Amino acid sequence: MTVIFSKKCELALQAVLYLSVFDEETYFTATDISKRLKIPKEFLSKILQSLAVHSIVVSKKGKSGGFTLGRPLSEIRLIDIVIAMDGLDIFHKCVLGFKGCTVEKPCPVHEKWGKLRDLTYRMLSEDTLLEIREKSIDKIKSIHSINESASVFAHTYSSRSYN
Repeated sequence: MTVIFSKKCELALQAVLYLSVFDEETYFTATDISKRLKIPKEFLSKILQSLAVHSIVVSKKGKSGGFTLGRPLSEIRLIDIVIAMDGLDIFHKCVLGFKGCTVEKPCPVHEKWGKLRDLTYRMLSEDTLLEIREKSIDKIKSIHSINESASVFAHTYSSRSYN
């Protein structure tokens, strides 16, 4: 269940983190990613297209085609994915949906949400995919099907470019 971001954004974050653990020459079809992450393929395809518009992923057509990251790990932050999927409205609007919620006329949670909102924005903005890569690898390993392609996984995730 997502609390702050749309389901689309949540799944985009998961898909990008999944791609981030493999080398840049490894392309995955939407079907591959959807099976691994248990995301409906049609929904994921639309998400990947949106990410491609923002150059977070790139696609390649053909027999060996699919999706991979569109920039080096050191140039992508989680906030980039949030912006591509949901924009920054959540960081500028009242969490309860009140219009005209301001410091002068706050909603009941305005001050607490302001602190949490700022902390969330900083958290998503600080680290690049490169800086959270080891944690991403651990998470993807925990959900990846060990039986099907563990050797491919172990080989490819270790050779991604670090620039």
